[in-house]
Amino acid sequence: MPGLESLRVLLADDNQHMRAIVTTVLTGVGVKQVREVRDGAEGLDDLREWPADLAIVDFQMFPLDGVEFTRMVRQTPDSRNPYLPIIMMTGHSERYRVMEARDAGVTEFVAKPLTAKSVLERIQAVIYRPRPFVRTADYFGPDRRRKDDPAYEGPRRRADDAAGGEPARLGKSIDEELDEQTP
Repeated sequence: MPGLESLRVLLADDNQHMRAIVTTVLTGVGVKQVREVRDGAEGLDDLREWPADLAIVDFQMFPLDGVEFTRMVRQTPDSRNPYLPIIMMTGHSERYRVMEARDAGVTEFVAKPLTAKSVLERIQAVIYRPRPFVRTADYFGPDRRRKDDPAYEGPRRRADDAAGGEPARLGKSIDEELDEQTP
């Protein structure tokens, strides 16, 4: 995939073999800067010194798992980039786990066993189809609405829902945030 050579990817997984597989996929498509760490705590430490453009994290790691890593990136006041795209990978793709990751602020989700195609599709999604970020009393992260379901009959909680418009953007997109940081 052209244009990925300048992408900086933080890869957090406690399994060295899985890190090697994902790194091979990334370098195979032209990514030249991959920083590997063994868990979310190391990942947070690295993000303080190394500004990643994308994080790929495993769901289940010790001492700090991917869900808690995501919450800390999104909600910790000293987070360097709360808008960081985060792709969660896991061998445990039960619905409740996907919902837990989504509710923590994960941008995309990919189930193991991984394929090069599935990883690249998620990377393309965060680069070419970024979702706006929203902030509520108990959530900050990418808009969890992926589509407008005309059959949905639950509560309408956004100001423009009654008007039938697009979901209200309560946050900035990743591009808007980067534009503000660029001198």
